[in-house]
Amino acid sequence: MKFFVIFAALIVISMAAQKKVTLVSCVAPGWASQNGGTTGGGDNVAETTVSTYAQLKAAIKNASIKLIKVIGTITITARLTLKDQTGKTIYGTAGAKLVSTDQTKDGPGAYDTDGWDNLILDDCQNVWIDHCEFRDGVDGNFDIKNKSDFITVSYTKFQYVKAPKPGGSGGTNDHRFSNLIGSGDGAIADAGKLNVAFVRCWWAPGCKERMPRVRFGKVHVLNSYFNSFVSNKCIAAGFQANILVEKNVFENVKNPISLMSGFTAVTQTGNSFINVTGNTSGSGTVFTPPYSINELNVTDVRADVTANAGATLDGNYCGAF
Repeated sequence: MKFFVIFAALIVISMAAQKKVTLVSCVAPGWASQNGGTTGGGDNVAETTVSTYAQLKAAIKNASIKLIKVIGTITITARLTLKDQTGKTIYGTAGAKLVSTDQTKDGPGAYDTDGWDNLILDDCQNVWIDHCEFRDGVDGNFDIKNKSDFITVSYTKFQYVKAPKPGGSGGTNDHRFSNLIGSGDGAIADAGKLNVAFVRCWWAPGCKERMPRVRFGKVHVLNSYFNSFVSNKCIAAGFQANILVEKNVFENVKNPISLMSGFTAVTQTGNSFINVTGNTSGSGTVFTPPYSINELNVTDVRADVTANAGATLDGNYCGAF
């Protein structure tokens, strides 16, 4: 499955003073640039505009529709799937949102009532998520699993704004766990997969854990900002995780780097730790990225990410790297 996505469970797109390029000229940074790259809808394709759930569902299921523009607020009444789709771009105009108030598996809400996420990549390849905002996922905000590979998440904001809801199935009454990569230690088909880059992302206040929590994958966390003061831990290295933590800012958080059982290696380099507690060290030597990215100086990360991460671009544009 190859497609380019620029939407999330919540999209709030507005103008921002950031360099931007038109959709047809967008080039994914990081892992999504590998394996042939991420092409999205391609050049000179017809655009389909949607403003209702029925229209969005029909456009997603129609394999011949490659470019979808979301306008206004769409209430999600049942889960949407892009199964067996390829070469698709979905983006929002200014103020576009996908929202749900149904706190069941069919309509994500918040705090793990029965284990669904706002967005799941399941056996997907070459996906780019750019300039989105995810908030208040039931189980998580955005999980990547089941042999998914060559994924980049850039300029995306993760947060929780609702109070914890007790009684959920996630084993805790405060399940604000944002991003899981790899579903379990026994998912051995994920070995050699789950190569993911998080570039200039923001784990904002409300996130408790999994920023991200990684199994198996070669994961690059670059130029991102962590400032959730309710955190238990931020980046968590689980079974066979291989994580490069590079030039990020951790501020007012606990355990910026959690070394769990069975990880392969974690290298932290050039990061800034401000008023943090807990572990800040890596262990072992990680992979060398097969791509290059225009990296920010760590002193510029907080200002750049807080100004530009999230749904901060006008429609028809993506960020430039």
